[in-house]
Order: sequence, then C-alpha cells, then structure tokens
Amino acid sequence: MAATAEPRDREQRVSDALEHLGTDSDLWVATAGDAEPWLVPLSFHWTGKALLMATLRRNRTCRNLAAGGGARVALGHTRDVVMLDGEVDLPEDLPDDEADAVAVASGYDPRTDEETAYIRFTPQRVQVWRTAEEIEGRTVMRDGRWS
Repeated sequence: MAATAEPRDREQRVSDALEHLGTDSDLWVATAGDAEPWLVPLSFHWTGKALLMATLRRNRTCRNLAAGGGARVALGHTRDVVMLDGEVDLPEDLPDDEADAVAVASGYDPRTDEETAYIRFTPQRVQVWRTAEEIEGRTVMRDGRWS
C-alpha cells in the first residue's frame, strides 16, 4: 500500500477499525509475565463491545492474563494497523450465542475441552494508522469511548 497524500479523518479511521473488527478473524495478542513478553495469534469474535477469544488455560497467554497482566492486541497489516489496549476478563462460561460465535471464529468449540479458557477483551484505547502521515491523530478511542 502506497503512502497516502492525506491522512484519513477520525470518522474514516473509526469506520476502518470497525470494519477490521467485524470482518477479520485473527489477531495478535501481546502479554507479559515472568519477565518475558509473549505474542501469539488467536482467532476472535467481535461482539460490538468486546473481543472474545479462547486458548488453553496452561498457555502462557492465559497464565499471564490470569495473573492480572494487561494485554495489547493488533489487527491488520503493518501498513493498516488497528492497535487495542484493554481490560481483560477470563469468564468461566459465555452465553450460548457468544460461545457459538467463538466456536465459529476459531474453528473448534471450546466447550468440548475443559482445558480451554475464554478471554473477554474490552478495548479502552484504540489506535489506527497506515503510514507516518497518520501517526498524528491515531488514537480514536480513549477510556473505552470512541473519540
């Protein structure tokens, strides 16, 4: 993707972020714990307010999150980034409609494996940019509200 002459306005960036959230199926999750950063790809479902994911409880990502560590997730290509920082919850169960959506997104049903944990990630800050021309104004959500 070539550099754009004019940066996208806030409305277009929010629209593009919501498009990624609504149509992408995979993202990168970054956590830290035990003095080591950790980055993994996970499938996700966007509820309109939160990202839902599943992974094994024994995985470092889940252990880091259970220990109270925060997370950062990234969607898109390096020239079309959606970066989210947020609050994480590890619910024991999800409502059936959400669990069904996670199963479709991930290609397996986490309810069939008691070792699987759900992750609910609620964005508090979202940044969107393509190239250096869009670094200014990249934050489109603050404190959980689209700005």
